[in-house]
Amino acid sequence: MLNNMMDTIFSTSFFYSVIRVATPLILATLGALITSNAGVTNIGIEGIMLVSALTGVLTSAYFGNVWVGLLCSILIGILCALLIGYISMILKTDNALTCIAFNAMASGGTVFFMYAITGDKGTTMALNSGKLPSLDIPIIKDIPVLGEILSNHNIISYLAIFMIFIIYVVLYKTPLGLRIRSAGKEPKSLTSVGVSVIKIRMYALAISGVLAGIAGAFMSMGYVTWFSKDMTGGRGFIALAADAMGGSSPIGASISAGIFAVAEALSYSLQISKIPPELVQMIPYVATIIGLLVYGIRKIKMEKQRKMNLLTKGEE
Repeated sequence: MLNNMMDTIFSTSFFYSVIRVATPLILATLGALITSNAGVTNIGIEGIMLVSALTGVLTSAYFGNVWVGLLCSILIGILCALLIGYISMILKTDNALTCIAFNAMASGGTVFFMYAITGDKGTTMALNSGKLPSLDIPIIKDIPVLGEILSNHNIISYLAIFMIFIIYVVLYKTPLGLRIRSAGKEPKSLTSVGVSVIKIRMYALAISGVLAGIAGAFMSMGYVTWFSKDMTGGRGFIALAADAMGGSSPIGASISAGIFAVAEALSYSLQISKIPPELVQMIPYVATIIGLLVYGIRKIKMEKQRKMNLLTKGEE
């Protein structure tokens, strides 16, 4: 059995599935990252992904065009993110409670609308929603092994990788990125130069909504071709963990998302083994807990080291 497991893990199909599984995690993680840099913890990413996933399926089926479905997913993602920002920052409610309430509403609301439109509380398989296209990469597709891993992925998978560099440039090479980081680290300094902190945080939430909207669309029009209840499966929360582990930097957070993607892909691959499925399905969440534990220990050590350095400088 061990040999079969190793053959399954160290195969081109496994590494191909890692990229596929990593796609929504990377997008959601970047969405969490952009808001955390602005000083906002967007726990509502899970709910935004759910609403966007259903919106993409419904509009794609109605208009008969997957690109319209993708566009509507992005727009509803922005709208949901701005709604969270308006309630928490303009109406002065608690941000965490606002996001939790939104996630609960998204979970129940998507099932309600799905049933109202399709008459089915489980999935939208009755709708012909279509699927976003996959791309073959010229030259690479003809390379043995490498071509099987890197080519013929959904277009959103390549977009997710591209967005890592886009977000890096936005955060560290543009005036908007400087203001976003200032809103998170030095909001008083930002206010002193006449820039509204709330406005900048709203911009960050809007960008987060775009990324979560694309992630949701991938779940229902790229990962599969239908929507089902709570199909995001906690990926929005895993994205928050990946952002924390990666230190809220685009590269570090994306690597963390990739690690969680390996754990999730592993859980899928091991389902064919004799290991109880309940244990296999726990792998991504156990990996998340372990990752946060390691991050917490490392952060405590770094804080202790910082205090020791300050004491040493004080003695000098």
